[in-house]
Amino acid sequence: MKMVNKNILLSLVCLFCTLAVHASNRPDKQVVDSTGRKIKTGWNFGILPSVAYDADLGFQGGLLTNVYFYGDGSQYPEYIHSIYAEAAYTTKNYGIFRVNYDSKYLIPKHRLTLDLTYLPDAMCDFYGFNGFQSVYKSEFHKWNKDPNKMSADYQSRAFYKYKRDLFRFAADIEGTIWKDIKWNAGVGVLGYMINECDISMLNGKKHAYNLNPETGLPTDHKSLDPNVVGLYEKYINWGIIDANEMRGGWHPYVRAGISYDSRDQRSAPTKGIYADAFFTYTAAFDAAYGRQAEAGYNHLQFNFTFRHYVSCYKDWVVLAYRLGTQNNLAGKSPFYMNTYLNTLFIQRVLYEGLGGGNSLRGVMRNRILANGFAYANVELRCKLAKFDIGRQHFYVGLAPFFDLGIVTQPYQLDEATISQRILNEGLVVSDYFNFDDKAIYQPHMSAGIGLKAAMNENFILSVDWAMALNQQDNPKPANFYVKIGYLF
Repeated sequence: MKMVNKNILLSLVCLFCTLAVHASNRPDKQVVDSTGRKIKTGWNFGILPSVAYDADLGFQGGLLTNVYFYGDGSQYPEYIHSIYAEAAYTTKNYGIFRVNYDSKYLIPKHRLTLDLTYLPDAMCDFYGFNGFQSVYKSEFHKWNKDPNKMSADYQSRAFYKYKRDLFRFAADIEGTIWKDIKWNAGVGVLGYMINECDISMLNGKKHAYNLNPETGLPTDHKSLDPNVVGLYEKYINWGIIDANEMRGGWHPYVRAGISYDSRDQRSAPTKGIYADAFFTYTAAFDAAYGRQAEAGYNHLQFNFTFRHYVSCYKDWVVLAYRLGTQNNLAGKSPFYMNTYLNTLFIQRVLYEGLGGGNSLRGVMRNRILANGFAYANVELRCKLAKFDIGRQHFYVGLAPFFDLGIVTQPYQLDEATISQRILNEGLVVSDYFNFDDKAIYQPHMSAGIGLKAAMNENFILSVDWAMALNQQDNPKPANFYVKIGYLF
């Protein structure tokens, strides 16, 4: 908790120490619009150190930057070009390497977004299929600094983890059909390279796993036991995860749909509606490190999103809510792709559904893993103060929120076969599954509040605190997320 608070404080300090470079043809005069509001022109840069710490991922260091070009400022707060770049790495091989470009002016009357990302993840979360149908046992992976207080059921901090490296390239374009109604199209490729956690790498030399020959206990209680079989491996052994999907694969995709956008701005709308409906067809090849995937891994998904921004008091208080769903219409989607939330335009590092800071804040990342799901997010965005530092415009605000998610298309699990395989290993079925069908459709809910600090309307630092309303989703009462931009 102390470390999280230090990171939040550091990020806030860094925001207000942001390097802001302003280029304009009128350097001695601040440009204003017809209402007297100060507007931005030329180039503007925001730079932040990417600094964090995680007990499993280690220390993270790097940089992120967002470069905006406003031209003569006639379209402010809309930008002409936005270039976002981030490079960060940790001492235990978790990385973010990303470049994103967004513009409505490079191709006249069209919006173009390009994204190139590589995300190595040494300990990706995996809690099983169908949400609450998969039982979460915190004692299986809850580590205690005092080995004498360790739960007798403790297995490994990596029990609910697996290794996942993700490569992504996406190119998306939008054109106008009529007024606020748009057509959308995109192409891209997703490359997943997955495996069991590399325990020797996670332990390193400092916490190598060795047993005391006299006691038979580990000489370092912080080390991970390489002999413990994690949940991801158990799913393979129980036949739930198929051999053709257990090591990932490469998936090119094409996307097409329509959208409606009447928002007054993209980064922090104060009024308007954004809605979209689109189809994504994803192919499969080079699965399982070279084995050709079965034709069934080619699949078609449908997404629908509705966002509404209601001004309660000018731009000072805004009610914002989002409703969405993603469902598989044809073919079979490999399990690792069902954690990916399709979107027409990529603005965040990773869209994961459902659970975690990009979908259901306070709920554990990837807690809801199913063929189809629906979700809702509600926020009351309140600005507390506006001020200028030099020629840069800032505001600080608070945003209480509520998030909800539910399974709409569950995996069809063979209860009898799975139960027998669990019993054959001498395990208890109820430690892993609740086969009551009602559990599948029980909603996952969380609530919290966010602190927002923004520069020039577009560069927004979000510090969200959230907690799950069901301990099966996350027993921790305090979960913090430090990100750039609003959730939606």
